[in-house]
Amino acid sequence: MPHRDTYTRDPLIRTFGAFLRSLRESRRLTRQQLADALGCGPEWIEKLETAQRPPSEQTAKDLDTFFLGLPEETQGPFWKAWNEIRGQGRHLALLPGFSGYVEHEAKASSLHIFGAMVLHGLFQTEEYAYEVLKKGRTPEQAKQLVATRMERQNVLTRKDPPHIVAVFDAMALRRKIGNTEVMKDQLRHLIDLAEDHPNITIQLVPEHVGSYQGVMGAFTILGVSDGPNLVYVEGYTTGQLIDHPDEIQAYTRNYDLIRGTAASADESLSMLHATLENL
Repeated sequence: MPHRDTYTRDPLIRTFGAFLRSLRESRRLTRQQLADALGCGPEWIEKLETAQRPPSEQTAKDLDTFFLGLPEETQGPFWKAWNEIRGQGRHLALLPGFSGYVEHEAKASSLHIFGAMVLHGLFQTEEYAYEVLKKGRTPEQAKQLVATRMERQNVLTRKDPPHIVAVFDAMALRRKIGNTEVMKDQLRHLIDLAEDHPNITIQLVPEHVGSYQGVMGAFTILGVSDGPNLVYVEGYTTGQLIDHPDEIQAYTRNYDLIRGTAASADESLSMLHATLENL
């Protein structure tokens, strides 16, 4: 089955490719000749021109230097196009529906989070996030998504931060994401958030709890100061923002039941310390 690149349909990348091709052809250069000049393969030039891959910052700088004679530190047209792609294209590899969630998350007055398999993005370290996001993506795609995830975390320390209650299944802490150091750093980060941020409450559902409402999957309830609450649910191929009152009420009841099975905040903090010590 041929690989389907998530960037192929992006108009910004297609514009970049068309500009590159027009300049190359105006100089009567073959792809091989341009590739030789840049120190890459002709297949890479083809992928850039046909929008099968997004350009890197270094490639954009090299093209500005080669075609326009600009020094590397100058922000030429190729670099500006790359910067626009970076700024507007960070959500391209995300699930459909997620960009809308991010916009609401940034201005939410409260967040009630339940995470089952992995930790919620707002609580992830950079290294943990990369390990989660790299599957099925190129390193550059994964790094762009990690950068977006780290930017989202600004909501935790904004001037008027939201009240956050995060309930995680304790098994998520035992699932080894990356190597041991990645997990240790992640646990230390959770401990710091729990101890140093009065607006954040972290609770864990102990492993001895059997079947409970959380086995159906992760979700987030967003409290919005200028409107009704929203619920975000993520599936395998898409994300969904729910605004129907009856469904929101059902998720709210479910969250209360999940939280009722969780250890207290103090007990959960002790569990975090114990898990870290045992790694």
